[in-house]
Amino acid sequence: MRKCLALLFALLIAATSTQAAFAADAVFIMRHLQKADGADPPLSAVGTANAQALANMLARSGIKAIFATPTRRAMQTAQPLAQKLGLNITSYDAKDPQILAREVAAIPGAVLIVGHSDTVPDLVARFGGKQPVAISEQDYGTVFVVANDGKVSQLKLPSTPESCGPSCGVKRR
Repeated sequence: MRKCLALLFALLIAATSTQAAFAADAVFIMRHLQKADGADPPLSAVGTANAQALANMLARSGIKAIFATPTRRAMQTAQPLAQKLGLNITSYDAKDPQILAREVAAIPGAVLIVGHSDTVPDLVARFGGKQPVAISEQDYGTVFVVANDGKVSQLKLPSTPESCGPSCGVKRR
């Protein structure tokens, strides 16, 4: 009960502050941030800015390891947080989540996993999430937090709109 209350309190703080603190052993799962066009695209300018915001938001989350698919956009999403925490990013194969699950189970403490819109719901369930989650192709910046008890909470980057079209982040004159 105390652990659950502590996690709820931490999530409440996260909603109002970028200096959040989270209970250890949580699994943070998210889709990569906004991408540019092309084959294996990098992050767009908006995605790059949001990756910095993500690093600030999760800096005090107790994350001890970071995993991302080997795509440029997933790696670039995780890079600012990895640098801030002095961690390496471990690449994983999205087609073999059982290996990822074994690697994550060996980590004492919280982890961040950066995946894709078609893998995030499965990852949340695989790491014990009791509530199913949905994510769309336009959903960038939602971080699903799976607690030890299976409760799934969501964090949202403050600067990320619910739906991001082609002009997302472009100021009009």
